[in-house]
Amino acid sequence: MTTLAGTPDRPVRVNAVLDAPLSRWLWLVKWILVVPHYVVLFFLWIAFTVVSVIAFFSILFTERYPRALFDFNLGVLRWTWRVAYYSYGALGTDRYPRFSLGEEPDYPARLDIVYPERLSRGLVLVKWWLLAIPHYVIIAFFLGGWHLGWWDGGLVAVLAVIAAVILTLTEKYPKDLFDLVLGLNRWVLRVAAYAALMTDTYPPFRLDMGGTEPSAPEVLT
Repeated sequence: MTTLAGTPDRPVRVNAVLDAPLSRWLWLVKWILVVPHYVVLFFLWIAFTVVSVIAFFSILFTERYPRALFDFNLGVLRWTWRVAYYSYGALGTDRYPRFSLGEEPDYPARLDIVYPERLSRGLVLVKWWLLAIPHYVIIAFFLGGWHLGWWDGGLVAVLAVIAAVILTLTEKYPKDLFDLVLGLNRWVLRVAAYAALMTDTYPPFRLDMGGTEPSAPEVLT
């Protein structure tokens, strides 16, 4: 039987497909179109925080992240990733994201996190703040480290807008730029899953670029 090795080492998998053709002008108004999502996600992230606190105590006493709570927080992350991919986190599709916590396998942006059967009681005390600090410093630059006049955004949004401007002029989204944007988003989502206590696997300091998550090596068993 052929199985994929390394799943415990890569519990967070981020994949996306660059849609084509993309509108040359829609990106200019997506900030308005996603406002309903931002309103819903505001409340969902409040719930996400509450659920994470409950999960913290559950892991501390039982070494388990309750499956229903895990699935809810995974749903919030998936929803957030779809909205980011549609809007200025990537501008990689013109397909309006659904208001859904579900997996949505037909949407071009996907996020999967392996459910952990056991989590460390010791790590839960420190991983979301102390151990994650180096990553927080890095992703702060990715998400909100640039202040250019009226623009208050991070590297990801800057690169996405540059890609959109090139798209407007050439009708093509540069593939290399897309791969870089996806790599940055992949880094952010891995850290988000770790900080939200959904995995004990420390996020790598590595930019895995491209729309497809790097495959784990195959092992024959």
